[in-house]
Amino acid sequence: MRDLKPTTRVGIDIGGTFTDIVLETNGQRFTAKLLTTLNNPADACMHGLESVVQQAQIKPSAVEIIIHGTTLATNAIIERKGATTSMITTRGFRDVIEIGTEGRPEQYDVNILKPEPLVPRRRRFVVSERLNSAGNVLHPLSETELEALIPQLDKAETEALAICFLHSYVNPAHEHVARDFFAKRRPDWLISISSDISPEFREFERFSTTCANAYVQPLTSKYLSEFEERITAGGYKCEMMMMLSSGGLTTVQTAKDVPVRLIESGPAGGAIFACDVAARLGIKQALSFDMGGTTAKICLIDNYKAQTSRRFEVARVYRFRKDSGIPLRIPVIDMVEIGAGGGSIATIDTLGRLTVGPESAGSTPGPACYDQGGTQSTVTDANLVLGRINPDEFANSLLVLNPDAAATALSTHIAKPLNIGSVAAAYGVTEIVCENMANAARVHTIESGKNTNDRTLIAFGGAAPLHICQLADKLGIDRIIVPANAGVGSAAGFLRAPISYEVFRTHYQHLDYFDVEAANSTLLEMEDQARSKVRLGTSADTSLTTHRVAYMRYHGQGHEIAVPLANKPFQDDAAAELQNLFDSEYKIVFGRNIGNIAVAEIVSLAVTVTTEPYADITHTSPDAIQGTSPSVRTAFDSAVEEDRDFTIVSREYLSVSKPVSGPAIITEKETSIVVSSIFKACKLESGDIELLRTEKRILSKKESE
Repeated sequence: MRDLKPTTRVGIDIGGTFTDIVLETNGQRFTAKLLTTLNNPADACMHGLESVVQQAQIKPSAVEIIIHGTTLATNAIIERKGATTSMITTRGFRDVIEIGTEGRPEQYDVNILKPEPLVPRRRRFVVSERLNSAGNVLHPLSETELEALIPQLDKAETEALAICFLHSYVNPAHEHVARDFFAKRRPDWLISISSDISPEFREFERFSTTCANAYVQPLTSKYLSEFEERITAGGYKCEMMMMLSSGGLTTVQTAKDVPVRLIESGPAGGAIFACDVAARLGIKQALSFDMGGTTAKICLIDNYKAQTSRRFEVARVYRFRKDSGIPLRIPVIDMVEIGAGGGSIATIDTLGRLTVGPESAGSTPGPACYDQGGTQSTVTDANLVLGRINPDEFANSLLVLNPDAAATALSTHIAKPLNIGSVAAAYGVTEIVCENMANAARVHTIESGKNTNDRTLIAFGGAAPLHICQLADKLGIDRIIVPANAGVGSAAGFLRAPISYEVFRTHYQHLDYFDVEAANSTLLEMEDQARSKVRLGTSADTSLTTHRVAYMRYHGQGHEIAVPLANKPFQDDAAAELQNLFDSEYKIVFGRNIGNIAVAEIVSLAVTVTTEPYADITHTSPDAIQGTSPSVRTAFDSAVEEDRDFTIVSREYLSVSKPVSGPAIITEKETSIVVSSIFKACKLESGDIELLRTEKRILSKKESE
């Protein structure tokens, strides 16, 4: 049973390029950053664990909990390396996961590409059962038909089975019968049923989510079992918990049962990290900016909480474009993700334009400056050429970078084709990648009915602090926070997350005919289900909190919005109260209400049960360690678009009484903070670095002439 206040805990985040490890013990934090070992991700994890344990001078047995986030499920879907999965559905609905919806990433492309379904048609089978939309049986399920499918499923070499019947979200009886039938006859199959994985209407998303869960379940279960064995063999006697895409923690067993909920676990940890920083500093409106080696993630934070969503896409054909991937209906922290990381590859397209990403050099072979066989020019190569990175102190001295290789790659692939110098090419790469990120942030905030220029930018990830001033300038942001250990922010965020679980269920009710008793009964049943999941990782006396949300729309609309509910039973006047709550939320999102011409309706309910999140540890006073004295290095200043002498200081050197004005570079173990000429930086009492704008963008010499 888990101690909810362990004094020694570890967070492990496996990213596309780097694996980050954070250990907290006795008020101190120890970190490690390693290149991700793509062939066996656990290798880098074990090396990182060994490193932080040695730094802390403790034994492995002293670690009380390990919290893990992994890209394994995501990569399995993207690379199509999951299990051989078959699907059984209602007759007439075999092709739902291939037909999809009317969503189009390219509106006018007649040759548009669509994602290949995880279960090909030859492994999709049908039976004649049928329920109506109220869950009443129109045609019973025949075990004779199920028996007849076994030879076909065996011939298809089935390893995992997805059972997706029409309207099973209302009445799951047929799916339960089919699951039990095949579980008895083929106990080695891992079986997912849609009424458990995604019990809601919209069969395309429900079927797709269930197939994805079945597809990654064998691989995920095997990985987690083997990783637990390696941890135990390494002397770690503690429990391991998994980070969910929703920002909460769960047990390994729950993760094995519903691995599709792990898809965005790493980025979720980063959002939790940013929320913790916002709460600690009293920042009610923030923009979380997480940029690593492969991607950048941007998330809106209001009142110390990250924006959430019910829909997510994975394995997009048009990378980072909506409606081009496999849709998943799972609770996720809502963030925009783009191909803008340190390893993002810069190229010249067929029209002679400079483009950056979404393709990434990853950890193998990596950017050209890694000297590991990579020859493509990347964002990291550009920053090295611009003088922003010390080649001898990259990522806690993980690698010694090769400036000549970076310059050669930029010259070959960018500078010569464009007939410009290497520095201009490098600056162009950083400008393009920052504009891509800024544009994504603008679109995301506008779609959410919000804006960016009144927010504080909270930046973390190994690459984010290198670009924050450029990005903030484009977004009109005046204040930036770079927390301690920003380079391993997601792993640190894992250690702030609560144990939680969300249950989501379609529950259609028009407010003109609202059934109070039915709604209360459904919510209580959902809460009991969520509590049972959370209790697996907590002691019986742990305090739990319940959050309820109704997903509502005006009658006749096709999409709904989230309406928070009080944690109490509905009363007789619930319909009027729900209408008022809906009107308020609708106006926030869309700026106006339709008025009295339309009545709202509930389409779904969500219940989340959670423990209290961990409070941040009390770190050793940042000023107790004296940093090295400032030095000077020539680097490119984006604010004036020319080389300047940059003051080089360590994070430890800064204090409240010793601020630094740009241009400057603040160094720390996992990253460097580039402060342009229009910002100044100081260390807050909390140990976080604050950057404040001192003036608007300065004109370069050429512009002023």
